[in-house]
Amino acid sequence: MDAEEHAARRAAITADLRRKTGIDDAMIETLVHGFYDRVRADAVLGPVFAGKITDWGPHLKQMCAFWSSVALLTGVYHGRPMQKHVTLPIDGAHFDRWLELFRGAAQDLCPPAAAAHFIERAEQIAQSLEGGVATVAGKPLRRGERYRDPALHRTDD
Repeated sequence: MDAEEHAARRAAITADLRRKTGIDDAMIETLVHGFYDRVRADAVLGPVFAGKITDWGPHLKQMCAFWSSVALLTGVYHGRPMQKHVTLPIDGAHFDRWLELFRGAAQDLCPPAAAAHFIERAEQIAQSLEGGVATVAGKPLRRGERYRDPALHRTDD
């Protein structure tokens, strides 16, 4: 398949996904901004993001491109999310919270078909990123296992 055929095929897939889910660029922007508003206010995830992101404008723009690529297969995102996440102080509990906030935002801000589509993709992403974080930490996961970093859950009892 040459580049022109590939582009036409991608465009057809994207159009079909848009038709089936109702997802468009405006919905992606609404979801991304609404979700990250929740993240920034969250006691668990807010500090992790605050430690890495000082200028939210470019980050939100990049996340809109990411979700366009993930949800609609547009191919407009060209980053490396795994590399960004493996150095963060996070484990399975953080991914659980991320998914909880994402599910809530998607269900609150999107029609049901779109929310279900976004949530399905988010669950796959969380699983993949958690596996990558665990592997880099020297704790590769088996199917069904979760990553827990004891250093992140210490108590001073």
